[in-house]
Amino acid sequence: MKLFKYLLLLVVTSSLSGCGFYSFTGASISSKTKTFQVNRFENNSLLVEPGLEVDFRNALIALLENQTNLTNVNSNGDIVYEGEITDYRISPTTATAQQTAAQNRLTITVKVHFYDKNDEEAEFDQQFSFFYDYEGSAQLIGSQKSTAIEEIFERITQDIFNASLAKW
Repeated sequence: MKLFKYLLLLVVTSSLSGCGFYSFTGASISSKTKTFQVNRFENNSLLVEPGLEVDFRNALIALLENQTNLTNVNSNGDIVYEGEITDYRISPTTATAQQTAAQNRLTITVKVHFYDKNDEEAEFDQQFSFFYDYEGSAQLIGSQKSTAIEEIFERITQDIFNASLAKW
């Protein structure tokens, strides 16, 4: 009976270890992949919000550090993210009877180039976009603007993670 338990344990552990690294976040990362690199994201939107590219880069680095065991490096990373912010737009979404905006929407779009040294088939160029709605009478300044950008970046960076490492 003891021999059966050891054999069962051996079969289970060998089947789990043979497929690469899996995490509780859904990431499927090759055992060869140890580092990631996030290059500068240029802000090429028509409406430029100062510092947006730095905030986005920091948000993406933080997410990768929190959801993987990969090490952030400045050059020669096993996987590399780079791209540009292509759109930062505020637009009305609904109108009142007085023909003013009842609600506005901030939309941010980021184009990402993803490179993987160990799996060239996983590489992609893709746009990711998300929005934040707020009252039409409110100004998008201060803490409301910070909250909006933070929520948008949280969603976009998670979508980038899912597309690049979770393969969703």
